[in-house]
Amino acid sequence: MTLTTKKLKTDIEIAQESTLLPIFEIAQNIGLTEDDIELYGKYKGKISYEAIHNLNKFSDGKLILVTSINPTPAGEGKSTVTVGLGDALNQLNENAMIAMREPSLGPVMGMKGGATGGGNSQVLPMDEINLHFTGDIHSITTANNALAAIIDNHVHHGNELNIDPRRIVWKRALDMNDRALRNIVIGLGGAYQGVPREDGFDITVASEIMAILCLSNDLEDLKKRLGQIVVAYNYKKQPVTVKDLQVEGALTLLLKDALKPNLVQTIEHTPALIHGGPFANIAHGCNSIIATKTALKLADYVVTEAGFGADLGAEKFLNIKTRAAGLSPDAVVLVATIRALKMHGGLSKGNLQQENMEALKRGLDNLKKHMETLEAFNVSYVVAINRFVSDTEMEINVLNAWCEEEGVPVSLTNVWAEGGKGGLDLAQKVLKTIEENKKAFTPLYDLSDSLQLKIECIASQVYGASEVDFTVKAKKQLKEFEENGWGGLPVCMAKTQYSLSDDPGKLGRPKNFTITIRELKPKIGAGFIVAMTGEVMTMPGLPKQPAALNMDVDSSGKATGLF
Repeated sequence: MTLTTKKLKTDIEIAQESTLLPIFEIAQNIGLTEDDIELYGKYKGKISYEAIHNLNKFSDGKLILVTSINPTPAGEGKSTVTVGLGDALNQLNENAMIAMREPSLGPVMGMKGGATGGGNSQVLPMDEINLHFTGDIHSITTANNALAAIIDNHVHHGNELNIDPRRIVWKRALDMNDRALRNIVIGLGGAYQGVPREDGFDITVASEIMAILCLSNDLEDLKKRLGQIVVAYNYKKQPVTVKDLQVEGALTLLLKDALKPNLVQTIEHTPALIHGGPFANIAHGCNSIIATKTALKLADYVVTEAGFGADLGAEKFLNIKTRAAGLSPDAVVLVATIRALKMHGGLSKGNLQQENMEALKRGLDNLKKHMETLEAFNVSYVVAINRFVSDTEMEINVLNAWCEEEGVPVSLTNVWAEGGKGGLDLAQKVLKTIEENKKAFTPLYDLSDSLQLKIECIASQVYGASEVDFTVKAKKQLKEFEENGWGGLPVCMAKTQYSLSDDPGKLGRPKNFTITIRELKPKIGAGFIVAMTGEVMTMPGLPKQPAALNMDVDSSGKATGLF
């Protein structure tokens, strides 16, 4: 007798078989009117500035942050759990919304995939969200490159600000993984082609303008922050800003619609605000403040996520975003999978289907470190085990028992397969955690600490590093940045997402390692200093077999191969 296994539907097949409500109905369900929504087709809309302003009279709901262990190729499903938890809260008759980031085309066409969840816990329309959506990221790309053109034009036409072309720090941007553009030379071809100099591209989600859009509270704040961007240094090594170039107004004009949060829905019609998309390994990795705050006015519970593991997205959410927004989380969900834990325990990707208790137990060290990080911030949290079909009962029992020994609430979730129903236990435990939360959230460092102390604090307390090594260049920049008056800003660490260290090959919980700070980058408009560690890059490359090879569209416009 031959056994056959039922083929699982892909994410896009599940999405395309789902029935969406007109976005106006979703808006009505959360108390918005026809005048409050600007439609982008039938199933997408932006919330108007006037509507956002009118919501200020309402009190805030509760904020739930979803984070995870260090990601592996085995998958963690943090976005899927975020969506499933929002759906589960609504199944419990709570008034819940979701606030997430927009996907970048680079990972979509590369290897990571999209950022709309998966299975029966997705935001829709997933194909449109994962591609061009409402054009926000294109607007950021345009604003970024308009600024680059204006800088080079200024130098070409007399250079009134005495910009040193060797010290222009503003790069061009493209929302695609393209390693060939990391370092380029521009201005070649004679006197009419611009001043020759070295340049390069960042992926758009690493642009400071993306961070600014996500950390701005309104249009005026956006314009002020854009004006503070440091684009270059003059021949006296003094910073030159966008305000010096007098183009903050033009950049704001290009971004005036992009700043409005996007309203969409889940498969179960939970309202979701998808807005902003900074990477957490090279930027601060959180959705926009304006979307989070809007959701908090519209719902009693808002589920949001921060990119990659708690060492990156959650750390930046808790040290950077909370300060800029004046918010604090009421509970945190720490997502782990048995597959990823086994990989952190030394098992190869090809053997993850096998039951392996020893690898699982070794991998728990990674989960434990992220738990310690959340405890250092004094936040209450629940561990969510995102279930895969390969997980065995013995493995699940071991992980459950370990969490109970640690005294941490733990929930087995199955939201990929069951949607909100598979997250009901998690939702109940999160509600209980919020109700019983007596902790006072505290950022990890004081803003008055020096930049060096802040970096060392994150490296030791969040990563578990034994030492921080600053290159000669980084040491010089520490001194210069303090002299420029930037020492009171938070630090945004740029680090590999795969490891607690700055070496992506060191999985689990590495010991006795050194974090290397190779250089610092001022992001004064965003309001933080970026510390570049190890070999992390701000322009990724495509893999040998990019996901784009599987994508197509039929004659009716229906997408295929998109996850």
